Amino acid sequence: MNIAIIGASGFVGSRILAEALARRHEVTALVHNPAKLAPAKGLHPKKCDVTDYATLVEQLKGFDVVISAFSGHAQQDIYGYYMQGIRNIIAAVKQAGVPRFLVVGGAGSLEVAPGKRLIDTPEFPEPWKPTARGAYDALQLLRGEPSLDWCMLTPAAIIEPGRRTGQFRLGTDQLLVDGQGQSRLSLEDYAVAMLDEVENPTHSRSRFTAAY
Repeated sequence: MNIAIIGASGFVGSRILAEALARRHEVTALVHNPAKLAPAKGLHPKKCDVTDYATLVEQLKGFDVVISAFSGHAQQDIYGYYMQGIRNIIAAVKQAGVPRFLVVGGAGSLEVAPGKRLIDTPEFPEPWKPTARGAYDALQLLRGEPSLDWCMLTPAAIIEPGRRTGQFRLGTDQLLVDGQGQSRLSLEDYAVAMLDEVENPTHSRSRFTAAY
């Protein structure tokens, strides 16, 4: 499969890239600095600026799937930069005629009780809120799309480097927790869940989550 990954050198995107290459897909990594990526079979690095809409449209043409792991973490205005970027990405995916669009979400929008999101709890870290709000607003933008074949994969509350086990649970809009009340997932298993969805679509035009 011919896949483009926006933000393929980032915290989450790098693991999605590794999983996609391990599954022998052809992957174009759209990143700010292609030199950061080590050469690999099936990898095609390309410099990308999501604020350059016209160029982005051309870069996204011809792919079977586009995965956005774009984030605004390196910017002073995390939320503003992310929203500008994700709006451009959504519009460019449509303009380029990409059949499927998958997005990395954020756990803050998951419900911990009916009508109560994780971001609304007192324990939710303040520094994470701009990213969480951006991911939630991106989800609303996607839900408002009349025909785009999109999917958002929202991780567990804690997502960090770890083992690739391939063993995790899937859910929809509620935060998944284990027997100890913890909501965790390794970056490696998040990438497994994402590539499983790429290869066997089961959550078209919807959001889902994964956790142990």
